[in-house]
Amino acid sequence: MRRCDRLSWSGGGVLAKIAVELEQALARRAATGATACHPTCRVLARGDGWVVEDLICPSGPQDPIFEERHGDVSIAMVLAGTFQYRGSANGGIRNELMTPGSLLLGNAGHNFEVGHEHAAGDRCLSFHFAPEYFERIARDAGVRKSERGFRVLRLPPLRELSSLIARARAGLEHSADTPWEEMSVELAAATVRVERGISSGAESAPPSAIARVTRSVRAIERRPDGALGLGGLAREAGLSPYHFLRTFERLTGITPHQYVRRARLREAASRLAAEREKVLDIAYDCGFGDVSNFNRAFRSEFGMNPMKWRGKQGAA
Repeated sequence: MRRCDRLSWSGGGVLAKIAVELEQALARRAATGATACHPTCRVLARGDGWVVEDLICPSGPQDPIFEERHGDVSIAMVLAGTFQYRGSANGGIRNELMTPGSLLLGNAGHNFEVGHEHAAGDRCLSFHFAPEYFERIARDAGVRKSERGFRVLRLPPLRELSSLIARARAGLEHSADTPWEEMSVELAAATVRVERGISSGAESAPPSAIARVTRSVRAIERRPDGALGLGGLAREAGLSPYHFLRTFERLTGITPHQYVRRARLREAASRLAAEREKVLDIAYDCGFGDVSNFNRAFRSEFGMNPMKWRGKQGAA
């Protein structure tokens, strides 16, 4: 588990403030000139064998990197920012770029490092499970006992997980009413099933490639509703479109187009669940210029149209 300063959950709407509150944390640190910096954890909910935390980390390139250890089985949704996550997986040491929409995976007792060498700050929704509790979920999900430890450190932003991530983000709006235990179980089961089909991939990318893709991901975060084509993102990364496409997909697990579209769809789904704005207005705000295209993309990602999604979340 990442070292953090724990605070009690104070409530209040945070869905629209996910990135803003991270920026505020970075600004506070810059204003105080603090030299030591640990993530701030807000406990959203806990039960017998599980805990859910909202974690904001203002660390940056100037901060030293310490080896830490996962005390429990960990699954963390990256909500904003980027960072490097290093640890052992599948018999070797891996260095993964964590981006919004991806999942950080950690086995209990395993050592790891988190670094912000290329950009400051991140925000995660972190789910922790006692090993015995997680073992039961994995068993019920159909994973054999010999295969229940995570083999990889990261899952990229995948369609199979988009619904859960959007619901969790929306849950930050009304934390007291969110069924966090049910969501924790769903997330654990979905993660172990999906992770069985993910290979460890090629060897880790060099720091220069991670830095370039980090800049691109940060650009998408700053303007997810903007015109973010392959050529513009490649120019910002300082690579040809061909090399950028290959490098981006290698590090994030999906293409730039898929990444931008899923970021927009997650934002739209979260707003539909938490706000009463018209579907058309939300679609336009999230970068979809054609509502019919938005409806098709939304149905493809979440398995239902936007109005049905909103109704199901309101009934939950």
